[in-house]
Amino acid sequence: MLRRALQLALGRAVFGRGLGTHRGGSTLDWNGKMSEIKKKIQSVLPGGAWTQLHDTSYLPPEHSDVVIVGGGVMGLSVAYWLKRLERPRGAIRVLVVERDHTYSQASTVLSVGGIRQQFSVPENIQLSLFSIDFLRNINEYLAVVDDPPLDIQFNPSGYLLLASEKGAAVLESNVRVQRQEGAKVCLMSPEQLRNKFPWINPEGVALASYGMEHEGWFDPWSLLQGLRRKVQSMGVLFCQGEVTRFVSSSSHAETPSGEEVTLKRVHEVHVKIDHSLEYQPVECAIVINAAGAWSGQIAELAGVGKGPPGTLQGTKLPVEPRKRYVYLWNCPQGPGLETPFVIDASGAYFRREGLGNNYLGGCSPTEEEEPDPENLEVDHEFFQDKVWPPLAQRVPAFESLKVRSAWAGYYDYNTFDQNGVVGPHPLVVNMYFATGFSGHGLQQAPAVGRAVAEMVLHGNFQTINLSPFLFNRFHLGEKVHEHNII
Repeated sequence: MLRRALQLALGRAVFGRGLGTHRGGSTLDWNGKMSEIKKKIQSVLPGGAWTQLHDTSYLPPEHSDVVIVGGGVMGLSVAYWLKRLERPRGAIRVLVVERDHTYSQASTVLSVGGIRQQFSVPENIQLSLFSIDFLRNINEYLAVVDDPPLDIQFNPSGYLLLASEKGAAVLESNVRVQRQEGAKVCLMSPEQLRNKFPWINPEGVALASYGMEHEGWFDPWSLLQGLRRKVQSMGVLFCQGEVTRFVSSSSHAETPSGEEVTLKRVHEVHVKIDHSLEYQPVECAIVINAAGAWSGQIAELAGVGKGPPGTLQGTKLPVEPRKRYVYLWNCPQGPGLETPFVIDASGAYFRREGLGNNYLGGCSPTEEEEPDPENLEVDHEFFQDKVWPPLAQRVPAFESLKVRSAWAGYYDYNTFDQNGVVGPHPLVVNMYFATGFSGHGLQQAPAVGRAVAEMVLHGNFQTINLSPFLFNRFHLGEKVHEHNII
């Protein structure tokens, strides 16, 4: 009876109004409005098809097998490998939560996009060797049917590292390790350096190392967009919002050394929706902390480090934001198209940018010079005082350079040993890390994403053994000693 009465009343109302005009609008406007009203009434009638009265498409799902906190290249790489390695297809529901949908402050897009094998730790070399293969064959991994091929604008010009007399022995030792791991790197004397790169002033250089293949730089934004496009085609879900809380359960256990610890398991992630007071709880089985510079804060939300100092329970994730400046300058008489990515013995670096005699460069500050990370304002005096002098001494043409622009970005800086943190937390048992790479995360993201996916799906590292990068080392005091942190 209710259905019939509403249909009759609705029919009479529409018929009556259809002969005239509604105040402030035409008959067609009124009929359109009544059509919408009719749809809403039909949606709540018994037996009628249900139509949502409010759009909730911007909310994350209520359930997801894996929630990845951080939608930069690292988080997207984990999402990609989880979906690629899952068996059967479609077995895992993956949600990526990213608070900055514009990526305007993302470390990924504010970096200079370099990739090298010239590290001193075997695992770092292996990560970069895997990643360069991924990048050189990008469309074998990230192609999407009916979409154009992905071009990350890879420039294979190599890296050139310069060492003073003081650093020559370490550089030579590093190259020995690199060659053992399969990297093609040669050593150059000052005379060889001058012959190959006549624009360099070799004064003060005792030895140089040059990557002969599989090194250079690429466009970070293109890689980010390519990964995002691919994982969306694989069914990965995205949400713009901020993780504000974890809901977990606890149990007690004892370590082999007799220390009593509390084990936690995250069951629910609370996501605050952007520009809204709403939040959505998402039930999950696994959390991936790929929040970059803010991953230390995310870990703290999950209870990491909340215990007595000196205990495993009280060991924090030592990752924090550190601000780094990048400067773009023009120099008409500067080095030519075959210029490698140069890292001076002073720590200053530069590479070419495009074809118009433009260059990108910078230098990491000392611990005492660390700038305030509260904002991304650029200190132009830092270039004048710390970057330009050593570069102009090394490349005399840079005496006449003109700075065109500059920006700042964040390192996810691991204050313990400046190396990545990969794999599960020992006490928050379903939280996994992919963070803390202190400036070389972008170039190693393809390999790290696979490593984390292997640990989640199989319980161990399979392609590259990254056990030295596990969280436990912070409690045990076992630093990974990488000499080539830039």
